[in-house]
Amino acid sequence: MPDVLTKEQRHRNMSNIKSKNTKIELILRKALWSRGIRYRKNYDAIPGKPDIAITKYMIAVFCDSEFFHGKDWGILEQRLLKGDNGAFWTNKISKNIARDNEVNKQLYVMGWKVLRFWGEDIKKHTEDCVKTIEEAIFEAKIREEL
Repeated sequence: MPDVLTKEQRHRNMSNIKSKNTKIELILRKALWSRGIRYRKNYDAIPGKPDIAITKYMIAVFCDSEFFHGKDWGILEQRLLKGDNGAFWTNKISKNIARDNEVNKQLYVMGWKVLRFWGEDIKKHTEDCVKTIEEAIFEAKIREEL
């Protein structure tokens, strides 16, 4: 039987979730810094306030948690609807997904390259995430030369 949290325990857990300097952000930032890639944190000069912004090459990087940003949304949504307060969570996460899509569009129109990584990918495949960012930097350098 799954653990059932009291309302107070759930509230305490949820209030401890941070929006800045999360574990996944720190892992990715440390890996980028060690590779000599410099960036801005929580860059608020552009829509979405990306977790990492490589302003020189106009690359916005978002480190998205699977739950709050709706990874495998069809499966997660069904699971949430069966649980306590399901309507609240499906509404909240649906809005997050829509906002993420709108931010992506706004940034693309402004000429920014948008990269989004799931938290588990950052934790388990940090090197692959860094390589993706390095490829985006390389592409930006090529465009710059043209």
